[in-house]
Amino acid sequence: MNGGQITSIRSRDGSFMPFDAGRIERAIARAIAATGGAAEPLADKLASQVVGQLESQFPGGTPDVEQIQDIVEEVLMASPCKEAARAYMDYRRGRSEIRSAREFLGVRDDLKLPLNALTVLKKRYLAKDGQGHVTETPGELFRRVAKHVAAPESTYGDDPATAEEQFFTVMASREFLPNSPTLMNAGTELGLLSACFVLPVPDSIPGIFDSVKYMAIIHQAGGGTGFSFTHLRPKGDLVGTTHGVASGPVSFMGAFDSATDVVKQGGRRRGANMGTLRVDHPDILEFIGAKSGSERLANFNISVAATDEFMEAVRVDGEYALVNPRTGDVAGRLRAQSVMEAIASSAWASGDPGMIFIDRINKVNPTPALGPMETTNPCGEQPLLPYESCNLGSIDLSKLVIQGGASHACGGTADAGAASDGSPRIDWERLGALVDIAVHFLDNVIDANRFPLAQIKAMTDGNRKIGLGVMGFAEALLRLGIRYDSDEALVKAEEIMKFIQERAVARSAEIARRRGSFPNFEGSLWQKRGYAQMRNATVTTIAPTGTISVISGTSSGIEPLFAISFIRDVMEGTQMLEVSSDFERVARQRGFYSEGLMMEISRTGSVRGNMAVPEDVRDLFVTAMDIDAEWHVRMQAAFQKHVDNAVSKTVNMPQQAGIDDVRRVFLLAWDLGCKGITVFRYGSRRQQVLYLGGTAGDETDNGGGHVRAGPEFAGGCPVVDCEI
Repeated sequence: MNGGQITSIRSRDGSFMPFDAGRIERAIARAIAATGGAAEPLADKLASQVVGQLESQFPGGTPDVEQIQDIVEEVLMASPCKEAARAYMDYRRGRSEIRSAREFLGVRDDLKLPLNALTVLKKRYLAKDGQGHVTETPGELFRRVAKHVAAPESTYGDDPATAEEQFFTVMASREFLPNSPTLMNAGTELGLLSACFVLPVPDSIPGIFDSVKYMAIIHQAGGGTGFSFTHLRPKGDLVGTTHGVASGPVSFMGAFDSATDVVKQGGRRRGANMGTLRVDHPDILEFIGAKSGSERLANFNISVAATDEFMEAVRVDGEYALVNPRTGDVAGRLRAQSVMEAIASSAWASGDPGMIFIDRINKVNPTPALGPMETTNPCGEQPLLPYESCNLGSIDLSKLVIQGGASHACGGTADAGAASDGSPRIDWERLGALVDIAVHFLDNVIDANRFPLAQIKAMTDGNRKIGLGVMGFAEALLRLGIRYDSDEALVKAEEIMKFIQERAVARSAEIARRRGSFPNFEGSLWQKRGYAQMRNATVTTIAPTGTISVISGTSSGIEPLFAISFIRDVMEGTQMLEVSSDFERVARQRGFYSEGLMMEISRTGSVRGNMAVPEDVRDLFVTAMDIDAEWHVRMQAAFQKHVDNAVSKTVNMPQQAGIDDVRRVFLLAWDLGCKGITVFRYGSRRQQVLYLGGTAGDETDNGGGHVRAGPEFAGGCPVVDCEI
């Protein structure tokens, strides 16, 4: 198809650009696809009609963009694709609103991203001048990152330009995105690219405050820090230098919390910490209740480091010993079930503490000769040794589902890549290619990194840990027609993650053959498993992916959808209705879509019990609060089976859940092989980034009658101090 007499068009800013009939065809194809139709070859036929009308109305002339779009609407309305016409008109109206908002934002969007993605990019990621004005586009951001991360190629005799193009392509398509510090700092003076750090807290005043200083340096550059406070002597214990008594670990956590308050992470995001204490520390009960009923330690997530001995004692209602870390002496005994009850009670009241199963973590410690791991990064998915760091990245699974060609009023046949029976499936070939590129990218990040401390550089270079994970899992399930809380979903989770794990291991081994194994390979778990070489001590992690999910336009990590339809606080004073694109597509295809229905759904975020939605659709589109807590845990455990590090997953619980429900979640996580667990009972915190609405006409709740989400919330833990 060619443009005939039409050679140029007038854009909205008055400039002229070459006429491209292919853009018309692609726009029509998107509109047909939005209603569930198979676009080819009908899109080509309808686009030809549009071009014919343009040539008739503007012989030898130059139509403007709006005139072209008017004719597209007319042609679609006259075709069998009237639903596609309505979808196109809605899209056109939405794009107009977004253009207005973009002008207000002051961001030039060269990738046509959603407005909320642009808002987050402007706030946190896009480079700015001395006056705070944005100086790069989203595409230029990804180019900056790709160029910086590709630079180490020359060290190994490879071509940086080739790697740069691969890295740029997967980021610009948002099929893969690295953790936030890489996007923020690549190619800048700060240069810190890793997100996750663990720092030691020795039992001395100089050592404690050295850790506070190091924490501040890491936070300033956008990283998060984890600490084990287990080595600090308990409250009331002897202080030999002053002949006084110790104040205990919880009091010193306050110093870290206060320092975090005054350090803004490069002005772009707040600091975040993980604090852990072994369950056999004499101050464990004070630690468990440290965040209940108060706003202190607001910059900390806290977790009890539970031992196998403790968990087994819970099962048999036995006691276990408390140990003074200064002397190694037994300092008392506690009934394990009573301590578990305290953990569950506090988690029910405040969301903290979570639990990490520390002995289970160390059973698969890849470098046991370097010592045990004692804690994790702020969200719990990355166990690390003292002074170790790790950089993470995630593949968007929602972009990897090939749709089959269903019967549709617009006609068409199944997509060429779909399964032979026309059903949707995962594009395994593309997923494999993305894993290969992502492992290469994350390994390069280690060489491109600028570490804040010599100790961190030495430990990170020695182990070269990376953490490749996923986002958009919930939407991938929807596109596959699989309900989240089902055995079929658990099978699919294992299938996907097993594929990623095996491919990532193979890619790491391949890189090692050319560039060498991580220096601490000798005596490592990989060597004991029979591997001759391995580039990275770990390769996979499931992270919460908060803001990078927003940029990608998908759901967070492996979390279910938090709402089908909701109100998004996009910018200060600006709110927009946001609807699951998958739900909207199905609603249009099935003929029950209306703006009124979408607004009605936004009052609760759920379609459960909504008779305007067909039963099979209600059954498929479940949200985090629709799902029983047990299924949240089972999904986490399914992924954990094929992940080197750990899995960040929030077990969302309704406000009416009880303490016994929380305790059962913790025990189930232990039984199913999880490395840690976090629960959040809705309403247990004052400050949230997600507020659930009530029933129609109920304006008494915090959601103002509608589900309302902050600009950076993509699912998971809906409170400020869970975000990193």
